[in-house]
Amino acid sequence: MSDHHHHHDHSRPIAIGATAARVVVGLLVAIGIVVVLATIALWPDRQQVEIPLPMQNADGTAVVTEAGTVIRQDIGACGSPSIGRVFDGEPKPPTMQVYDCQRSLIAIESGPHEGKHTLLEIAPGPGQPDLAAGDDLRIVRQTGPDGTPLYSFDDYARGMPLTLIVLAFVVVIVVVARWRGVRALLGLVFAFAVLVFFLLPALLDGKPAIPAALVAGSLILYAVLYLAHGVNLRTSSALLGTLTSMVVAAVLSWLTIEATTLTGLSEEQNTNVATYIEQVSITGLLLAGFIIGSLGVLNDVTITQASAAFELAELDKKATRREVFAAAMRVGRDHIASTVYTLVLAYAGGALPLLLLFSVAGRPIRDVLVGDAVAIEIARSAVGGICLALSVPLTTGIAVMLARPFGNKPTGGPATPARRTAAARHSDTGTHRKVARPGGSEGGAPRNRSGRGYQPWPTTGEQPRVPRSSGDQRPGPRTGETPAARGGQYGPPRSAQRYPGRPEPGDRQPGPPRPDDQWPNSGEQREIRRRRPGRPGPG
Repeated sequence: MSDHHHHHDHSRPIAIGATAARVVVGLLVAIGIVVVLATIALWPDRQQVEIPLPMQNADGTAVVTEAGTVIRQDIGACGSPSIGRVFDGEPKPPTMQVYDCQRSLIAIESGPHEGKHTLLEIAPGPGQPDLAAGDDLRIVRQTGPDGTPLYSFDDYARGMPLTLIVLAFVVVIVVVARWRGVRALLGLVFAFAVLVFFLLPALLDGKPAIPAALVAGSLILYAVLYLAHGVNLRTSSALLGTLTSMVVAAVLSWLTIEATTLTGLSEEQNTNVATYIEQVSITGLLLAGFIIGSLGVLNDVTITQASAAFELAELDKKATRREVFAAAMRVGRDHIASTVYTLVLAYAGGALPLLLLFSVAGRPIRDVLVGDAVAIEIARSAVGGICLALSVPLTTGIAVMLARPFGNKPTGGPATPARRTAAARHSDTGTHRKVARPGGSEGGAPRNRSGRGYQPWPTTGEQPRVPRSSGDQRPGPRTGETPAARGGQYGPPRSAQRYPGRPEPGDRQPGPPRPDDQWPNSGEQREIRRRRPGRPGPG
Protein backbone atom coordinates (compact mmCIF):
# COMPACT_ATOMS: atom_id res chain seq x y z
CA MET A 1 0.00 0.00 0.00
CA SER A 2 1.42 3.39 -0.92
CA ASP A 3 2.31 6.10 1.54
CA HIS A 4 -0.62 8.22 0.33
CA HIS A 5 -3.04 6.18 2.39
CA HIS A 6 -1.23 6.92 5.65
CA HIS A 7 -1.06 10.73 5.61
CA HIS A 8 -4.75 11.87 5.69
CA ASP A 9 -5.46 14.03 8.74
CA HIS A 10 -9.13 13.93 9.80
CA SER A 11 -8.56 15.19 13.32
CA ARG A 12 -10.73 18.25 12.57
CA PRO A 13 -14.04 18.59 10.68
CA ILE A 14 -13.63 19.50 7.05
CA ALA A 15 -15.37 22.54 5.62
CA ILE A 16 -18.79 20.94 5.18
CA GLY A 17 -19.06 20.41 8.95
CA ALA A 18 -18.74 24.12 9.65
CA THR A 19 -21.00 24.79 6.68
CA ALA A 20 -23.78 22.68 8.23
CA ALA A 21 -23.75 24.79 11.39
CA ARG A 22 -23.68 28.02 9.36
CA VAL A 23 -26.62 26.83 7.24
CA VAL A 24 -28.76 25.98 10.30
CA VAL A 25 -27.95 29.24 12.08
CA GLY A 26 -28.44 31.21 8.86
CA LEU A 27 -31.85 29.62 8.28
CA LEU A 28 -32.96 30.45 11.81
CA VAL A 29 -31.80 34.04 11.46
CA ALA A 30 -33.62 34.38 8.13
CA ILE A 31 -36.80 32.83 9.55
CA GLY A 32 -36.57 35.15 12.56
CA ILE A 33 -36.37 38.20 10.31
CA VAL A 34 -39.40 37.00 8.32
CA VAL A 35 -41.33 36.42 11.57
CA VAL A 36 -40.59 39.94 12.80
CA LEU A 37 -41.68 41.47 9.48
CA ALA A 38 -44.83 39.33 9.44
CA THR A 39 -45.62 40.39 13.02
CA ILE A 40 -45.46 44.02 11.96
CA ALA A 41 -47.63 43.36 8.92
CA LEU A 42 -50.25 41.34 10.84
CA TRP A 43 -50.31 43.54 13.92
CA PRO A 44 -53.99 44.37 14.62
CA ASP A 45 -55.09 47.86 13.73
CA ARG A 46 -57.33 48.03 16.76
CA GLN A 47 -56.97 46.30 20.11
CA GLN A 48 -60.55 47.07 21.22
CA VAL A 49 -63.78 45.90 19.59
CA GLU A 50 -67.38 46.70 20.33
CA ILE A 51 -68.91 44.64 23.10
CA PRO A 52 -71.75 42.41 21.84
CA LEU A 53 -75.19 43.45 23.02
CA PRO A 54 -75.84 40.44 25.33
CA MET A 55 -72.50 41.10 27.06
CA GLN A 56 -72.98 44.79 27.94
CA ASN A 57 -74.87 46.92 30.40
CA ALA A 58 -77.76 49.16 29.50
CA ASP A 59 -75.34 52.05 29.07
CA GLY A 60 -73.16 50.01 26.66
CA THR A 61 -70.32 49.37 29.08
CA ALA A 62 -68.89 45.99 29.97
CA VAL A 63 -70.41 43.85 32.66
CA VAL A 64 -68.49 43.99 35.95
CA THR A 65 -68.35 41.34 38.67
CA GLU A 66 -67.99 41.93 42.40
CA ALA A 67 -67.17 39.72 45.37
CA GLY A 68 -69.95 38.39 47.56
CA THR A 69 -70.53 35.86 50.34
CA VAL A 70 -73.64 33.83 51.17
CA ILE A 71 -74.62 34.71 54.74
CA ARG A 72 -77.95 32.84 54.82
CA GLN A 73 -79.52 30.10 52.74
CA ASP A 74 -83.07 28.70 52.98
CA ILE A 75 -85.99 27.46 50.91
CA GLY A 76 -89.08 29.59 50.86
CA ALA A 77 -91.58 31.50 48.76
CA CYS A 78 -90.15 33.17 45.69
CA GLY A 79 -91.08 36.50 44.15
CA SER A 80 -89.61 38.99 46.63
CA PRO A 81 -89.35 42.59 45.31
CA SER A 82 -85.74 42.65 46.64
CA ILE A 83 -84.40 40.13 44.09
CA GLY A 84 -81.10 41.46 42.74
CA ARG A 85 -81.54 44.90 44.31
CA VAL A 86 -79.31 46.58 46.87
CA PHE A 87 -80.73 46.96 50.40
CA ASP A 88 -79.76 47.06 54.04
CA GLY A 89 -81.02 44.56 56.57
CA GLU A 90 -83.62 42.02 55.46
CA PRO A 91 -85.27 41.54 52.03
CA LYS A 92 -88.93 42.35 51.48
CA PRO A 93 -91.33 39.39 51.61
CA PRO A 94 -93.07 38.23 48.40
CA THR A 95 -96.48 39.71 47.71
CA MET A 96 -97.90 36.33 46.69
CA GLN A 97 -96.67 32.74 47.04
CA VAL A 98 -96.36 30.98 43.70
CA TYR A 99 -93.65 28.36 44.23
CA ASP A 100 -90.73 27.66 46.54
CA CYS A 101 -87.10 28.17 45.64
CA GLN A 102 -83.67 28.58 47.16
CA ARG A 103 -83.25 32.01 48.67
CA SER A 104 -79.72 33.26 49.31
CA LEU A 105 -78.93 36.44 51.22
CA ILE A 106 -75.65 37.81 49.80
CA ALA A 107 -73.29 40.27 51.45
CA ILE A 108 -71.63 42.49 48.82
CA GLU A 109 -67.91 42.75 49.61
CA SER A 110 -66.52 44.95 46.82
CA GLY A 111 -67.52 47.76 44.51
CA PRO A 112 -69.64 50.83 45.14
CA HIS A 113 -72.18 48.89 47.25
CA GLU A 114 -69.71 47.19 49.56
CA GLY A 115 -71.26 46.37 52.94
CA LYS A 116 -74.83 46.16 51.64
CA HIS A 117 -76.95 43.10 50.80
CA THR A 118 -78.75 41.63 47.83
CA LEU A 119 -81.08 38.66 47.37
CA LEU A 120 -80.68 35.78 44.92
CA GLU A 121 -83.52 33.38 44.17
CA ILE A 122 -82.56 30.21 42.32
CA ALA A 123 -85.25 27.86 41.06
CA PRO A 124 -84.36 24.19 41.53
CA GLY A 125 -83.33 22.34 38.40
CA PRO A 126 -80.40 20.82 36.52
CA GLY A 127 -77.48 23.15 35.98
CA GLN A 128 -78.44 25.49 38.78
CA PRO A 129 -75.87 26.20 41.52
CA ASP A 130 -76.45 24.69 44.94
CA LEU A 131 -75.39 27.50 47.25
CA ALA A 132 -74.67 27.17 50.94
CA ALA A 133 -73.92 29.61 53.73
CA GLY A 134 -70.30 30.69 53.66
CA ASP A 135 -69.77 30.24 49.90
CA ASP A 136 -67.67 32.91 48.22
CA LEU A 137 -69.22 34.09 44.94
CA ARG A 138 -68.69 36.40 42.02
CA ILE A 139 -71.86 38.38 41.35
CA VAL A 140 -72.54 40.41 38.22
CA ARG A 141 -73.20 44.13 38.69
CA GLN A 142 -75.41 45.60 35.97
CA THR A 143 -77.53 48.66 35.50
CA GLY A 144 -81.23 48.36 34.73
CA PRO A 145 -83.11 50.45 32.15
CA ASP A 146 -84.12 52.90 34.89
CA GLY A 147 -80.52 53.20 36.14
CA THR A 148 -81.06 50.97 39.19
CA PRO A 149 -78.13 48.68 40.04
CA LEU A 150 -78.93 44.98 39.76
CA TYR A 151 -76.93 41.94 40.91
CA SER A 152 -77.07 38.32 39.70
CA PHE A 153 -75.11 35.13 40.20
CA ASP A 154 -72.03 34.69 37.96
CA ASP A 155 -69.84 31.91 39.37
CA TYR A 156 -68.05 30.64 42.42
CA ALA A 157 -65.00 32.61 43.54
CA ARG A 158 -61.91 30.51 42.83
CA GLY A 159 -59.20 33.14 43.11
CA MET A 160 -57.49 31.90 46.27
CA PRO A 161 -57.53 28.13 45.47
CA LEU A 162 -56.26 28.75 41.95
CA THR A 163 -53.55 31.07 43.27
CA LEU A 164 -52.35 28.39 45.68
CA ILE A 165 -52.30 25.75 42.95
CA VAL A 166 -50.36 28.01 40.60
CA LEU A 167 -47.89 28.89 43.36
CA ALA A 168 -47.38 25.19 44.09
CA PHE A 169 -46.75 24.61 40.37
CA VAL A 170 -44.17 27.41 40.26
CA VAL A 171 -42.40 26.22 43.42
CA VAL A 172 -42.15 22.61 42.21
CA ILE A 173 -40.84 23.65 38.80
CA VAL A 174 -38.23 25.97 40.31
CA VAL A 175 -37.11 23.49 42.99
CA VAL A 176 -36.73 20.58 40.56
CA ALA A 177 -35.50 22.38 37.43
CA ARG A 178 -33.83 25.32 39.20
CA TRP A 179 -32.74 28.17 36.91
CA ARG A 180 -33.87 26.29 33.82
CA GLY A 181 -37.31 26.01 35.40
CA VAL A 182 -37.32 29.77 36.05
CA ARG A 183 -36.46 30.41 32.41
CA ALA A 184 -39.19 28.00 31.31
CA LEU A 185 -41.75 29.89 33.40
CA LEU A 186 -40.63 33.18 31.83
CA GLY A 187 -41.13 31.61 28.41
CA LEU A 188 -44.62 30.49 29.45
CA VAL A 189 -45.50 34.05 30.46
CA PHE A 190 -44.22 35.30 27.10
CA ALA A 191 -46.32 32.68 25.29
CA PHE A 192 -49.51 33.86 27.00
CA ALA A 193 -48.60 37.46 26.22
CA VAL A 194 -48.27 36.61 22.52
CA LEU A 195 -51.66 34.91 22.51
CA VAL A 196 -53.43 37.71 24.40
CA PHE A 197 -51.82 40.76 22.81
CA PHE A 198 -51.20 39.52 19.26
CA LEU A 199 -53.05 36.41 18.13
CA LEU A 200 -56.49 37.07 19.63
CA PRO A 201 -56.62 40.77 18.57
CA ALA A 202 -55.38 39.79 15.10
CA LEU A 203 -58.20 37.24 14.74
CA LEU A 204 -60.73 39.78 16.03
CA ASP A 205 -59.39 42.26 13.49
CA GLY A 206 -60.12 39.79 10.68
CA LYS A 207 -56.51 38.87 9.88
CA PRO A 208 -55.97 35.52 8.09
CA ALA A 209 -55.87 32.73 10.62
CA ILE A 210 -53.05 30.53 9.27
CA PRO A 211 -50.42 33.30 8.89
CA ALA A 212 -51.38 34.79 12.26
CA ALA A 213 -51.15 31.41 13.99
CA LEU A 214 -47.81 30.59 12.32
CA VAL A 215 -46.31 33.93 13.32
CA ALA A 216 -47.59 33.61 16.89
CA GLY A 217 -46.27 30.04 17.12
CA SER A 218 -42.87 31.08 15.78
CA LEU A 219 -42.57 33.92 18.30
CA ILE A 220 -43.45 31.51 21.10
CA LEU A 221 -40.96 28.86 19.94
CA TYR A 222 -38.04 31.26 19.57
CA ALA A 223 -38.58 32.63 23.07
CA VAL A 224 -39.50 29.41 24.87
CA LEU A 225 -36.74 27.18 23.46
CA TYR A 226 -33.86 29.62 23.77
CA LEU A 227 -34.98 30.79 27.22
CA ALA A 228 -35.37 27.28 28.64
CA HIS A 229 -32.47 25.49 26.93
CA GLY A 230 -29.94 28.19 26.08
CA VAL A 231 -28.57 29.52 22.80
CA ASN A 232 -26.58 26.62 21.32
CA LEU A 233 -26.55 24.25 18.37
CA ARG A 234 -28.59 21.67 20.26
CA THR A 235 -31.45 24.09 20.84
CA SER A 236 -31.10 25.45 17.30
CA SER A 237 -31.53 21.99 15.80
CA ALA A 238 -34.66 21.43 17.92
CA LEU A 239 -36.02 24.87 16.96
CA LEU A 240 -35.52 24.29 13.24
CA GLY A 241 -37.20 20.88 13.49
CA THR A 242 -40.13 22.32 15.44
CA LEU A 243 -40.65 25.22 13.04
CA THR A 244 -40.67 22.85 10.07
CA SER A 245 -43.10 20.51 11.83
CA MET A 246 -45.37 23.44 12.69
CA VAL A 247 -45.58 24.39 8.99
CA VAL A 248 -46.45 20.77 8.20
CA ALA A 249 -49.14 20.92 10.90
CA ALA A 250 -50.62 24.05 9.33
CA VAL A 251 -50.79 22.47 5.88
CA LEU A 252 -52.27 19.21 7.19
CA SER A 253 -54.81 21.09 9.32
CA TRP A 254 -56.03 23.09 6.34
CA LEU A 255 -56.28 19.98 4.14
CA THR A 256 -58.12 18.07 6.87
CA ILE A 257 -60.68 20.80 7.57
CA GLU A 258 -61.31 21.32 3.86
CA ALA A 259 -61.63 17.59 3.16
CA THR A 260 -63.92 16.83 6.11
CA THR A 261 -65.97 20.07 5.96
CA LEU A 262 -65.62 20.67 9.68
CA THR A 263 -67.61 23.69 10.87
CA GLY A 264 -66.95 23.79 14.62
CA LEU A 265 -70.53 24.95 15.22
CA SER A 266 -71.22 21.90 17.38
CA GLU A 267 -69.47 23.69 20.26
CA GLU A 268 -71.40 26.37 22.11
CA GLN A 269 -68.43 28.76 22.30
CA ASN A 270 -67.96 28.68 18.54
CA THR A 271 -71.66 29.30 18.01
CA ASN A 272 -71.50 32.35 20.29
CA VAL A 273 -68.47 33.63 18.38
CA ALA A 274 -70.24 33.18 15.06
CA THR A 275 -73.32 34.96 16.43
CA TYR A 276 -71.78 37.93 18.20
CA ILE A 277 -68.39 38.36 16.45
CA GLU A 278 -69.23 38.05 12.78
CA GLN A 279 -65.81 39.12 11.47
CA VAL A 280 -64.12 36.04 12.95
CA SER A 281 -64.03 32.91 10.78
CA ILE A 282 -64.88 29.78 12.73
CA THR A 283 -62.86 27.68 10.29
CA GLY A 284 -59.87 29.97 10.79
CA LEU A 285 -60.35 29.71 14.53
CA LEU A 286 -60.26 25.92 14.24
CA LEU A 287 -57.06 26.12 12.16
CA ALA A 288 -55.38 28.39 14.68
CA GLY A 289 -56.40 26.03 17.46
CA PHE A 290 -54.90 23.05 15.60
CA ILE A 291 -51.59 24.87 15.06
CA ILE A 292 -51.18 26.32 18.56
CA GLY A 293 -52.31 23.05 20.13
CA SER A 294 -49.55 21.11 18.35
CA LEU A 295 -46.73 23.33 19.66
CA GLY A 296 -46.51 21.77 23.10
CA VAL A 297 -46.13 18.17 22.01
CA LEU A 298 -43.80 19.09 19.12
CA ASN A 299 -41.59 21.11 21.45
CA ASP A 300 -41.37 18.19 23.86
CA VAL A 301 -40.39 15.66 21.18
CA THR A 302 -37.93 17.81 19.24
CA ILE A 303 -35.91 19.01 22.22
CA THR A 304 -35.73 15.43 23.51
CA GLN A 305 -34.48 14.13 20.17
CA ALA A 306 -31.88 16.87 19.83
CA SER A 307 -30.61 16.23 23.36
CA ALA A 308 -30.49 12.47 22.78
CA ALA A 309 -28.49 12.86 19.55
CA PHE A 310 -25.95 15.22 21.10
CA GLU A 311 -25.56 13.09 24.24
CA LEU A 312 -25.09 9.88 22.25
CA ALA A 313 -22.48 11.54 20.04
CA GLU A 314 -20.67 12.83 23.12
CA LEU A 315 -20.75 9.52 25.02
CA ASP A 316 -19.46 7.41 22.12
CA LYS A 317 -16.93 9.41 20.16
CA LYS A 318 -16.17 6.37 17.96
CA ALA A 319 -19.77 6.22 16.72
CA THR A 320 -20.49 7.26 13.16
CA ARG A 321 -23.34 9.53 12.12
CA ARG A 322 -25.37 6.51 11.01
CA GLU A 323 -24.93 4.84 14.40
CA VAL A 324 -25.82 7.99 16.34
CA PHE A 325 -28.89 8.53 14.16
CA ALA A 326 -30.02 4.90 14.59
CA ALA A 327 -29.58 5.05 18.38
CA ALA A 328 -31.43 8.38 18.66
CA MET A 329 -34.25 7.06 16.48
CA ARG A 330 -34.71 4.13 18.86
CA VAL A 331 -35.27 6.68 21.63
CA GLY A 332 -37.58 8.63 19.32
CA ARG A 333 -39.73 5.62 18.49
CA ASP A 334 -40.34 4.97 22.17
CA HIS A 335 -41.18 8.66 22.61
CA ILE A 336 -43.60 8.59 19.68
CA ALA A 337 -45.42 5.56 21.08
CA SER A 338 -45.92 7.16 24.50
CA THR A 339 -46.72 10.66 23.23
CA VAL A 340 -49.34 9.47 20.76
CA TYR A 341 -51.20 7.90 23.67
CA THR A 342 -50.90 11.16 25.60
CA LEU A 343 -52.16 13.17 22.65
CA VAL A 344 -55.21 11.02 21.89
CA LEU A 345 -56.17 10.35 25.50
CA ALA A 346 -55.96 14.06 26.37
CA TYR A 347 -58.47 14.87 23.64
CA ALA A 348 -60.64 11.90 24.60
CA GLY A 349 -60.64 13.05 28.23
CA GLY A 350 -61.85 16.50 27.22
CA ALA A 351 -64.66 14.97 25.14
CA LEU A 352 -65.92 12.54 27.83
CA PRO A 353 -69.24 14.38 28.46
CA LEU A 354 -69.94 14.42 24.75
CA LEU A 355 -69.08 10.73 24.39
CA LEU A 356 -71.34 9.96 27.34
CA LEU A 357 -74.27 11.68 25.67
CA PHE A 358 -73.68 9.78 22.45
CA SER A 359 -73.43 6.49 24.34
CA VAL A 360 -76.97 6.85 25.73
CA ALA A 361 -78.44 8.21 22.48
CA GLY A 362 -78.54 4.77 20.87
CA ARG A 363 -77.07 6.08 17.63
CA PRO A 364 -74.77 3.92 15.46
CA ILE A 365 -71.10 4.29 16.26
CA ARG A 366 -70.44 5.47 12.71
CA ASP A 367 -72.79 8.43 13.14
CA VAL A 368 -71.12 9.30 16.42
CA LEU A 369 -67.61 9.25 14.95
CA VAL A 370 -68.42 11.31 11.86
CA GLY A 371 -70.39 13.92 13.80
CA ASP A 372 -68.84 17.39 13.84
CA ALA A 373 -67.98 17.41 17.55
CA VAL A 374 -66.18 14.04 17.59
CA ALA A 375 -64.70 14.47 14.10
CA ILE A 376 -62.92 17.66 15.25
CA GLU A 377 -61.17 15.73 18.03
CA ILE A 378 -60.29 12.86 15.69
CA ALA A 379 -58.86 15.26 13.11
CA ARG A 380 -56.91 17.18 15.75
CA SER A 381 -55.43 13.95 17.13
CA ALA A 382 -54.54 12.64 13.66
CA VAL A 383 -52.85 15.87 12.58
CA GLY A 384 -50.93 16.11 15.82
CA GLY A 385 -49.83 12.47 15.58
CA ILE A 386 -48.60 12.83 11.98
CA CYS A 387 -46.59 15.94 12.79
CA LEU A 388 -45.24 14.29 15.91
CA ALA A 389 -44.00 11.25 13.98
CA LEU A 390 -42.46 13.34 11.18
CA SER A 391 -40.69 15.67 13.60
CA VAL A 392 -38.63 12.84 15.13
CA PRO A 393 -36.49 11.86 12.10
CA LEU A 394 -36.34 15.47 10.91
CA THR A 395 -35.00 16.84 14.19
CA THR A 396 -32.76 13.82 14.74
CA GLY A 397 -31.14 14.26 11.33
CA ILE A 398 -30.47 17.95 11.93
CA ALA A 399 -29.06 17.27 15.41
CA VAL A 400 -26.80 14.43 14.20
CA MET A 401 -25.47 16.60 11.38
CA LEU A 402 -24.50 19.26 13.92
CA ALA A 403 -23.29 16.88 16.64
CA ARG A 404 -21.14 14.81 14.26
CA PRO A 405 -20.19 17.01 11.27
CA PHE A 406 -19.25 15.46 7.93
CA GLY A 407 -15.58 14.55 7.71
CA ASN A 408 -15.08 14.51 11.49
CA LYS A 409 -12.88 11.55 12.40
CA PRO A 410 -14.33 9.94 15.55
CA THR A 411 -11.93 10.00 18.49
CA GLY A 412 -11.97 8.24 21.80
CA GLY A 413 -11.26 4.84 23.31
CA PRO A 414 -10.34 1.65 21.47
CA ALA A 415 -12.63 0.52 18.75
CA THR A 416 -15.05 -2.24 19.51
CA PRO A 417 -14.81 -5.47 17.50
CA ALA A 418 -17.85 -4.40 15.48
CA ARG A 419 -15.99 -1.36 14.18
CA ARG A 420 -12.63 -2.98 13.37
CA THR A 421 -11.85 -2.55 9.73
CA ALA A 422 -10.75 -5.33 7.40
CA ALA A 423 -7.23 -3.86 7.26
CA ALA A 424 -6.96 -3.99 11.06
CA ARG A 425 -8.14 -7.59 11.17
CA HIS A 426 -5.66 -8.52 8.43
CA SER A 427 -2.80 -6.89 10.33
CA ASP A 428 -3.63 -8.93 13.46
CA THR A 429 -3.95 -12.28 11.73
CA GLY A 430 -1.24 -12.00 9.06
CA THR A 431 2.49 -12.67 9.27
CA HIS A 432 3.41 -9.08 10.02
CA ARG A 433 2.50 -6.91 12.94
CA LYS A 434 2.83 -3.21 13.56
CA VAL A 435 5.72 -2.47 15.94
CA ALA A 436 6.02 0.96 17.52
CA ARG A 437 9.39 2.52 16.83
CA PRO A 438 10.66 5.91 17.85
CA GLY A 439 10.28 8.69 15.37
CA GLY A 440 7.11 7.23 13.83
CA SER A 441 5.03 9.42 11.58
CA GLU A 442 2.19 11.31 13.25
CA GLY A 443 -1.19 10.41 11.90
CA GLY A 444 -0.06 7.19 10.15
CA ALA A 445 1.43 3.80 10.96
CA PRO A 446 4.85 3.70 12.70
CA ARG A 447 7.74 3.81 10.23
CA ASN A 448 10.84 1.67 10.30
CA ARG A 449 14.16 2.54 8.71
CA SER A 450 13.21 1.01 5.40
CA GLY A 451 10.17 3.29 5.23
CA ARG A 452 7.65 0.47 5.47
CA GLY A 453 4.88 0.53 8.01
CA TYR A 454 5.30 -3.06 9.25
CA GLN A 455 8.15 -4.79 11.11
CA PRO A 456 8.79 -8.48 10.32
CA TRP A 457 8.15 -10.86 13.18
CA PRO A 458 10.68 -13.73 13.08
CA THR A 459 9.30 -17.14 13.79
CA THR A 460 12.51 -18.45 15.40
CA GLY A 461 15.44 -17.06 17.28
CA GLU A 462 15.51 -13.87 19.26
CA GLN A 463 12.62 -11.46 19.09
CA PRO A 464 13.19 -7.84 18.11
CA ARG A 465 13.99 -5.60 20.99
CA VAL A 466 11.70 -2.57 21.17
CA PRO A 467 12.83 0.42 23.20
CA ARG A 468 10.42 1.37 25.95
CA SER A 469 9.29 4.85 26.77
CA SER A 470 9.96 6.37 30.16
CA GLY A 471 6.34 5.84 31.17
CA ASP A 472 6.39 2.10 30.38
CA GLN A 473 6.64 0.37 33.77
CA ARG A 474 6.00 -3.19 32.61
CA PRO A 475 8.39 -5.70 34.21
CA GLY A 476 11.15 -7.12 32.04
CA PRO A 477 12.17 -10.74 31.50
CA ARG A 478 14.36 -10.82 34.65
CA THR A 479 11.36 -10.52 36.93
CA GLY A 480 10.37 -14.06 36.07
CA GLU A 481 7.08 -13.04 34.51
CA THR A 482 6.29 -14.24 31.06
CA PRO A 483 5.04 -11.74 28.46
CA ALA A 484 1.59 -13.34 28.60
CA ALA A 485 1.39 -12.56 32.33
CA ARG A 486 2.47 -8.96 31.90
CA GLY A 487 0.48 -8.23 28.72
CA GLY A 488 3.50 -7.97 26.42
CA GLN A 489 3.41 -8.15 22.63
CA TYR A 490 6.99 -8.91 21.66
CA GLY A 491 7.42 -12.61 22.42
CA PRO A 492 8.95 -14.50 25.37
CA PRO A 493 12.41 -13.64 26.81
CA ARG A 494 15.43 -15.60 25.66
CA SER A 495 15.97 -17.17 29.07
CA ALA A 496 12.56 -18.76 28.88
CA GLN A 497 13.44 -20.21 25.47
CA ARG A 498 16.74 -21.76 26.59
CA TYR A 499 15.65 -23.07 29.98
CA PRO A 500 11.95 -23.68 30.02
CA GLY A 501 10.58 -24.12 33.48
CA ARG A 502 8.59 -27.01 34.79
CA PRO A 503 5.12 -26.91 33.23
CA GLU A 504 2.11 -26.31 35.36
CA PRO A 505 -0.50 -29.07 35.56
CA GLY A 506 -2.86 -28.89 32.60
CA ASP A 507 -0.46 -26.92 30.35
CA ARG A 508 -0.18 -28.30 26.83
CA GLN A 509 3.36 -28.66 25.46
CA PRO A 510 4.35 -29.23 21.81
CA GLY A 511 5.84 -32.63 20.88
CA PRO A 512 5.67 -36.00 22.67
CA PRO A 513 5.22 -36.05 26.44
CA ARG A 514 8.43 -35.96 28.49
CA PRO A 515 8.83 -37.73 31.83
CA ASP A 516 9.06 -35.48 34.83
CA ASP A 517 12.62 -36.55 35.66
CA GLN A 518 13.90 -35.50 32.23
CA TRP A 519 13.06 -31.82 32.50
CA PRO A 520 16.32 -29.77 32.65
CA ASN A 521 15.20 -27.81 35.67
CA SER A 522 13.63 -30.67 37.62
CA GLY A 523 14.85 -31.41 41.11
CA GLU A 524 16.50 -34.72 40.13
CA GLN A 525 18.46 -33.19 37.25
CA ARG A 526 19.70 -30.35 39.45
CA GLU A 527 20.89 -32.89 42.03
CA ILE A 528 22.81 -34.87 39.34
CA ARG A 529 24.55 -31.72 38.12
CA ARG A 530 25.48 -30.79 41.69
CA ARG A 531 27.11 -34.20 42.38
CA ARG A 532 28.95 -34.35 39.00
CA PRO A 533 32.72 -34.07 39.62
CA GLY A 534 34.33 -30.95 38.31
CA ARG A 535 36.66 -30.97 35.33
CA PRO A 536 40.40 -31.03 36.13
CA GLY A 537 42.05 -27.68 35.88
CA PRO A 538 44.90 -26.91 33.50
CA GLY A 539 48.23 -28.56 34.23
